[in-house]
Amino acid sequence: MRSDRQYALITKWLLISFFAVIVLFPLLRMLFKIAESETNIVKIMSSVNFHNALMNSLTISLTATLISVALASLLSWCVLRSHIRFKVLLTILFTLPMLIPSFSHGIGLIILFGKNGVISNVITDLLQIDVSIYGFWGIVIGSVMYSFPVAFLMVSDILRYEDSSPYEAAGVLGVPKIRQLTGISLPYLRKPMIIVAFAVFTMIITDYGVPMFVGDTHSLTLPVMMYQEVIGQGDLGKGSVIALVLLMPAVMAFVIDLLNKDRGNLSFVIKPFETAKNTLRDLFSYTFCGAVALLVLLPIGAFIVLTFLRHYPYDMAFTLENIAKTFDKGAGIYLKNSVMISLFVGGVGVVVASVTSYFTARMRGVTSKILHLISITTLAIPGLVLGLSYAIFFSPTFLYHTIAILIMVNLAHFIASPYLMMYNTFNKLNENLEDVGATLGISRIRIFLNVLLPQAKGTIAEMFMYLFVNSMMTISAVTFLYTSETKPISIMITSFEKDMNWEGAAFVSLMILAVNIVMKIGIALVKRRLLGSEKCV
Repeated sequence: MRSDRQYALITKWLLISFFAVIVLFPLLRMLFKIAESETNIVKIMSSVNFHNALMNSLTISLTATLISVALASLLSWCVLRSHIRFKVLLTILFTLPMLIPSFSHGIGLIILFGKNGVISNVITDLLQIDVSIYGFWGIVIGSVMYSFPVAFLMVSDILRYEDSSPYEAAGVLGVPKIRQLTGISLPYLRKPMIIVAFAVFTMIITDYGVPMFVGDTHSLTLPVMMYQEVIGQGDLGKGSVIALVLLMPAVMAFVIDLLNKDRGNLSFVIKPFETAKNTLRDLFSYTFCGAVALLVLLPIGAFIVLTFLRHYPYDMAFTLENIAKTFDKGAGIYLKNSVMISLFVGGVGVVVASVTSYFTARMRGVTSKILHLISITTLAIPGLVLGLSYAIFFSPTFLYHTIAILIMVNLAHFIASPYLMMYNTFNKLNENLEDVGATLGISRIRIFLNVLLPQAKGTIAEMFMYLFVNSMMTISAVTFLYTSETKPISIMITSFEKDMNWEGAAFVSLMILAVNIVMKIGIALVKRRLLGSEKCV
């Protein structure tokens, strides 16, 4: 037992050191960069450009967050509180936007509603009205497309585990529906919905993909300003100041999530809702869900059509040249880079997250608390900020401009969520397993490998899929770190955007989407096989 504790303590400190190197040290180095560069923080923050970018970021993010959360809540209610069919298919369709970069949503909006967009041209011809997607509302629409799937999954999870017992008791007592809403639903939803809102707000305010595509001169946002200062001007000091500001709302979300342990349901036994038949409600649910699914599919359909057009909208002839040209520019190599990076991030991330969550969930102590806090720190760090901190911290080292640093930054950026998945799983398993094992002379490592991990097979599959999919499509985290040899395929979207090559960008978006769909299908089949084998046993 003593050796078990010693090995555990050593391993925990190694993990703390690992997270410090890939997360804390780069961020601290970025902060020191501000002091070293003698950047005038007050001057930057009092400038007209900064003030306008800050106000644009706040107004756009608040507007898009309200719409996104409201849309996700209504969709979740339609799926979980109605008798409509094809719920699994609808859920898949609603989450498709999660499988492509935010840049792709900007491209989709331009193809559909730009100056020569498919839909905008039809509206102009029929109604003689000029439609422009550029500016404030274009960014808001693109941000909603990019963020509502995440909100939908979070709200669906909240509603799925809501206990129906209080509503049944209220109905027996004759409590009106409006009183049930204010007295039962709102108190249950208040805290978790605050977390959803902060998570969505953080996603939107730190994104620069959509604003770069559909923004105009009057809608500059902080992430775009940061990108322009670092990439365009090479001003790391000013970029670090903007990064520090962008970190603030994410830190607030992190703190609120950390303090808000109560999710509103303290019952160990949850009675699912038995939805009564209601034709009007189901008709509305079919209509609303169908409309949203169509809007989700429109950009994907536009990508498919655009890929095979010679030069939209001037030459609408069918061609395969866009595909050939994209591969001539290295798409095959860059796709291989992305898949390799994603596989490494998935494999290493699953191992690190599983081992870390075992110590924090199954072993108490000061080091476990430190390890837990440092493990979830990246939940509060935008990818653009993390990428800049890596560029500053690792630029003097041999790791800079290698595949290894891209794997590290993706691991740091995305590991917190898989860690929490396994942490919650381990917390649900019998807490006396290790004590029983110690009585029988079974070490902790054998309990971990032979007892706990086999019971978490489904979670492991979900962890790997999350890490792989997000590493395939991320742009912000790797923007400052790649070379022509290590370039991920997602970066080709920004390259094509600069050349106004929408056809190439559309094809790259489809490639990323296809790879991620294949991975999701593969993981789903693996999970079905694993769960099926467990039932057989």
